[in-house]
Amino acid sequence: MITDQREYLAVVDSNPESVYCYHSLHYTEENDSFFDHSHKKGQFTYVEGGTIHVKTNITNYFVPGNHFIWIPAGVNHSVYSNSESVQMRSLYIPILSDEKQYYNTVGVYPATDLLLQLLSHTKEWRGDILKSHRKPYPIVQAIKVLLPDFSKTPIHFTIPIIKDEKLKQVTEFLNNNLSENILLSQLAEKFEINERTLHRLFKKNTNISYIKFFTLLRMYKAIDYLAQKKYSISEIASKVGYSSIPTFSNTFYKVIGKRPSDYQRGAEILK
Repeated sequence: MITDQREYLAVVDSNPESVYCYHSLHYTEENDSFFDHSHKKGQFTYVEGGTIHVKTNITNYFVPGNHFIWIPAGVNHSVYSNSESVQMRSLYIPILSDEKQYYNTVGVYPATDLLLQLLSHTKEWRGDILKSHRKPYPIVQAIKVLLPDFSKTPIHFTIPIIKDEKLKQVTEFLNNNLSENILLSQLAEKFEINERTLHRLFKKNTNISYIKFFTLLRMYKAIDYLAQKKYSISEIASKVGYSSIPTFSNTFYKVIGKRPSDYQRGAEILK
């Protein structure tokens, strides 16, 4: 069993012709996550039972359960999760220089039924998958070839990396108080910032308004709670600051594209 992250990364790239398969439990921010790194192969990671965050140099990608992320070779990134039982199925895939442009772009996508069927065969696989492996190799190659077709509807669950130190403090406060209805004016008063200045900081650092930013934080946290399957929809609505279940459901649908109840019934193929 590989326990050291550097050892793991070395094994991923040790055979440049193999597809490396790895099935893992979650990383948490508290245990220093999966440190900033890159690899020579493209990375496909499917997420189940929770959520993960993938940070690149410019963007924090939020990957909910029943979605996958594609990370091109050579892209520096780190991975962490606050979910209790998230599982990830990762395939590290060699990409040739003349292959489709798709493989050069980071993206998050919902998993299709066909992708889930293919992934169900990989549940017990570990390590290098070579051309000589008669059953696994055609399946992982099919996943690679079909990825551009599986990726017709990208989702934009992203939060830009915030570099302003004061705004970092503000957003940390928001993350810790998602159940509260916090006006921009209250936030400005608490952190002793002019309200207009704070508004401009949000626009400059995130390219969205304060209201939309706070709503995204709430909906992303709601996904974490839904994935845990420990709380009712009404309890989750309250935990992220909504006293009205219909309002919470409608907001969740606008941001995520599914109703909370539909999301909670997502497929589980790795457990």
